Amino acid sequence: MRTNKPNGLFKTLSWGGLGLLTTGLIACGGGGGGAPSTGTLKLAMTDAPACGYDHVYVTVNKIRVHQSATADGTELLGWSELSIPAQRIDLLSLTNGVLQELGSLPLPAGNYQQVRLVLADNPANPSTANPLANALVLSGSADEVPLSTPSAQQSGFKLKARFDVQSGQVADMVLDFDACRSIVKAGSSGRYNLKPVVAVIPRLTTAIEGYVDPSIAPHVVVSTRDPDNNLRATVPNPITGKFTLAYLPENTHYTVVVAGQNLTTAAVTNVPVSRATGVTVLNTAQTAILPAASAMADVAGVVSNSANALLTDAQVSARQTLSTGQVLEVASTGVDVTSADYRMSLPLAAAVKAPYVQGAVLNFSTDSMVAGRYNVTGTAAGYTTQSTDPVLNLGLAGSTTVKNLVLTTP
Repeated sequence: MRTNKPNGLFKTLSWGGLGLLTTGLIACGGGGGGAPSTGTLKLAMTDAPACGYDHVYVTVNKIRVHQSATADGTELLGWSELSIPAQRIDLLSLTNGVLQELGSLPLPAGNYQQVRLVLADNPANPSTANPLANALVLSGSADEVPLSTPSAQQSGFKLKARFDVQSGQVADMVLDFDACRSIVKAGSSGRYNLKPVVAVIPRLTTAIEGYVDPSIAPHVVVSTRDPDNNLRATVPNPITGKFTLAYLPENTHYTVVVAGQNLTTAAVTNVPVSRATGVTVLNTAQTAILPAASAMADVAGVVSNSANALLTDAQVSARQTLSTGQVLEVASTGVDVTSADYRMSLPLAAAVKAPYVQGAVLNFSTDSMVAGRYNVTGTAAGYTTQSTDPVLNLGLAGSTTVKNLVLTTP
């Protein structure tokens, strides 16, 4: 897993001279031809962790928004665009709530349900002066590997969204990029594809903060799911162990999960988040979370549909359910873009849990769940259910359990 620099070294970049372009918008107010009511959309980008990479670079040319969730990205009518001066962004510098400001644009008041990212092309002959627009650097390497971004330069990557722009108000939104689940390897070719997994979320003043022991900080992911079921994840600061899950909607029952290789999964349950409190503090550096070691075993398989067609855009997740009902996201991955196969390494030990009590030290105990039992599920565009029983019982330490997944349409 990659190693981040301390947050103090991260600087939010200021993008000046943003070009704003709106297309397909017709001023058609009534009562004498007055202009329609408008508000403002403000956008920034942040990132969840990436597994096995030291850098993930993307270059966004435009961001397009539409009120229809089904609008075709190749048409012009109804789209509004934010054009951005070309600048390469390292997504892995945007963890723990750090933001890259993207700019703002005026929009007619209304409900918006689609955002598209339009990326720059990789140059044919990259150089130091003209580097790859979209690339990654594998951990332990100094070489940039091109990221293939099919369709991203034409219609753009489609992101689901749901936000309102009110007349005279600013809708302040964040594109929460999950680089770990957005990069998929193309077999043994050495090529990598970018298939963005991005949540479009409000920029709120709320967060959950805490500490893991610095000895495990480079090897774990800290995550939770918000009320809309979006996965929010980050990696701790590798020196201090501090982590921040930022921009969370109000909820009284967040479950914070610490998961990583060769470690027992740890969960803090019933964590409240409110605008009145702002930041909910789980623990201090002196009481850092340090789960016990755990043996690991693998699950692997292929994702297809009921007609045996490979679903090469599928995502696979491994989850556990505590005896008290909370669901833990232990691992997730994209399938291979050519073979649709996947592999995940999972802890055999039963998870430990601690209820959140304000001002009290977290007291972890082993949950009574069956050790090594997981629900393994796949998702893909256009498929809503899975005919394969998701329940999996892992084998012995170091073993591989094969679990092929079949997804079905409505």
